[in-house]
Amino acid sequence: MAPSSPRSTPAPPHHPRRFAILVAGGSGTRMAADRPKQYLLLRGEPVLLHTLRRFADPALGISEIVVVLPADQLETWQQLCTRHQVRIPHALVPGGATRWASVKAGLGALSEHPAGLVAVHDGVRPLVSGPVVERTYVAAATHAAAAAAVMPKDSVRLVSQHGSAAQNRSRLRLMQTPQTFEIDLLRRAYAMPELASFTDDATVVDDLCRVQLVEGDYRNLKITTPEDLIIAEALLSSEPGS
Repeated sequence: MAPSSPRSTPAPPHHPRRFAILVAGGSGTRMAADRPKQYLLLRGEPVLLHTLRRFADPALGISEIVVVLPADQLETWQQLCTRHQVRIPHALVPGGATRWASVKAGLGALSEHPAGLVAVHDGVRPLVSGPVVERTYVAAATHAAAAAAVMPKDSVRLVSQHGSAAQNRSRLRLMQTPQTFEIDLLRRAYAMPELASFTDDATVVDDLCRVQLVEGDYRNLKITTPEDLIIAEALLSSEPGS
């Protein structure tokens, strides 16, 4: 059974309408797994389902959720939604060859909305907390562009052809998602050509608007390697009510 049609939940009073794009185009190569990492099981359920559930929290007031997957994985996700009895309304969109193209495809699914805030989130960050998501929406409502980030825990060195040099980690941040924007701003940014320097949505928007960084969460890890899945299992088990 295919996912339900996108819901139309009103945003909280006095807030711009909220949308979310969950991008999951991983192949699972670094996981050495038999399936893409968004479908690996975390406490018996696909990683992507955990992520989707976080954004479906009614407290966030998100009107529509768009899930972007490779075209050849749409049927797989629909089958998983049936198997796990997923009732969370969301639009399902085929992505492109790059993350940039996939986010652009997700924006296309929201073309009927001229205004509002859209959060872009990695589908394989299943432990993002409601407060982190909320902080990005609130900051984007004021600054037009916001992203979650954390300070590095380890010492950092900059490597060059001349060797390496220590960096002041208090002035550095590790970027996370969600990264949230006024939807028209993000559309204008994605109307420009794709560049090799684009590593996330913040870099796509940088030339148009300064991105406000908000406090992320070290628990908001991206499932990339087998060790990440083990850590995510442990963290999920420690959450209240688990």
